[in-house]
Amino acid sequence: MWVHHEVGINPQELIKICKKENCVFIQIEYIDYNWIKSQKKVNNFSLWFYKKFITTHTAIIKLDLGEEEILAKMKPKWRYNIKLAWKKWVTVKKVEKNNENIQKYYELSVETTSRDNFSWHWFEYYKKFLNTLENSELLLASVDWEIIAGWIFIFGTEVSYYYYGASTSKKEYRNLMAPYLLQWEAIKYAKSTWSKIYDFLWIAGEWKNYDASLSWVTDFKMKLTPNSIRVSDSYIYINKKISYYFIMNIKKLKSHLK
Repeated sequence: MWVHHEVGINPQELIKICKKENCVFIQIEYIDYNWIKSQKKVNNFSLWFYKKFITTHTAIIKLDLGEEEILAKMKPKWRYNIKLAWKKWVTVKKVEKNNENIQKYYELSVETTSRDNFSWHWFEYYKKFLNTLENSELLLASVDWEIIAGWIFIFGTEVSYYYYGASTSKKEYRNLMAPYLLQWEAIKYAKSTWSKIYDFLWIAGEWKNYDASLSWVTDFKMKLTPNSIRVSDSYIYINKKISYYFIMNIKKLKSHLK
């Protein structure tokens, strides 16, 4: 059993449920933007995880800052890229979440993942994501009527999230810097919805928790904001120790055989 811990859920009540349902273990993960550097303590839980669902670190922008202040905190090259995209007549629009626009995003996603060598989701996944999650939005960047980049966000009243991004592999459009303008337009839109935090999600953490697979996206995000924070840890309660360690050994064996 895994639980994303929200305010109001008592971990001790979860232990009771775990025992009642005869679960092997229960894992909880916190998200806290005001993380206290001293580790949280959860009675009867150990600071550990079976599988990490939420990365420990993220990059954020505090949206109580003015637009000029936000831009000033970006790397100079990234500010230049935003202005370059604008000068090259790249336009960004929040579009309807219909099949046609989601298909355009999906095609860009296939190009991006093939180019950068990581996995993608199917069309139906993006369609369900956009049409199920409240406040989700699809932004597309275009030039000369050609869609060259797309970004998926959730704009909330407290926190806005950047989830997925994709861009064309066509050489004639790669130097127009559309992804940077897309991010900037999304940041401004998040401010207009009165969000307090713009969360880039998923960056590599400190060396002991470093996720090399996130190195490229971390570099991109950290040039848009210097604000990297620890937001999450995982805690586990083991109800059946023998069964749990058996499962863990099978898991280790599978990883060695890959």
